[in-house]
Amino acid sequence: MTNSGFGVDVGGSGVKGGTVDLESGELIGDRIKLPTPRPSTPHAVAATVAEIVRMAKWDGPVGITLPSVVTSGVARSAANIDEKWIGTDAYALFYDALGGRRITVLNDADAAGIAENTYGAGKDAKGVVILLTFGTGIGSAILHNGVLLPNTELGHMEVLGKDAEHIAASSVKDAKDLSYKEWAAEVSYVLSRFEDLLWPDLFIAGGGISRKHNKWIPHLTNRTPVVPAALLNTAGIVGAAIAVDTGIAP
Repeated sequence: MTNSGFGVDVGGSGVKGGTVDLESGELIGDRIKLPTPRPSTPHAVAATVAEIVRMAKWDGPVGITLPSVVTSGVARSAANIDEKWIGTDAYALFYDALGGRRITVLNDADAAGIAENTYGAGKDAKGVVILLTFGTGIGSAILHNGVLLPNTELGHMEVLGKDAEHIAASSVKDAKDLSYKEWAAEVSYVLSRFEDLLWPDLFIAGGGISRKHNKWIPHLTNRTPVVPAALLNTAGIVGAAIAVDTGIAP
């Protein structure tokens, strides 16, 4: 790895970027955040990403996350961003917007998984590690001995006739006014289905609700250890910076 890199994390409400110390995984200086444009069309988002890079005065490679499945640089889905992203050559779009510099575009949960595996809760973990981000839905990243299997969509795995995220996302807890213990029972059931399919060695729980991990992780009853994510809201930025520095591309 080089000493520093730059990542931009595109979300449904905000676009966040920063310079990353690739030795420690910490941000160098302040994180820059701009509102996600409305509508969040590809060209509008690309312009916002370019503005963040300009504000940071960064002239090197840039890693960029999208809340999308990304294969061969093309966005194949769109979660909380404009549907015009579907089928867009995101690599070409950002490459042009950023003046032809080296870039990588990848799924946001995959970036978080890379970051946690490198610097956070998954560091030095062996075997199969699954990061899950609990929010409006459930994002997922699967790594085996540090190698990413890109674009997994475990939140859309069918469980009891529903998408898994319709049972165990943190938004379901809020919508049904569940206690942490009640919600943990739902999460446990979904995790047990993931376990039966993939036999992981470790789950890493991310998303905003991971900040309150002491209220619900102790109530989980699935067999695989579950630990809270360590990098929280910097994981996407950090993982994007790692991805472009190391050449990871889905």
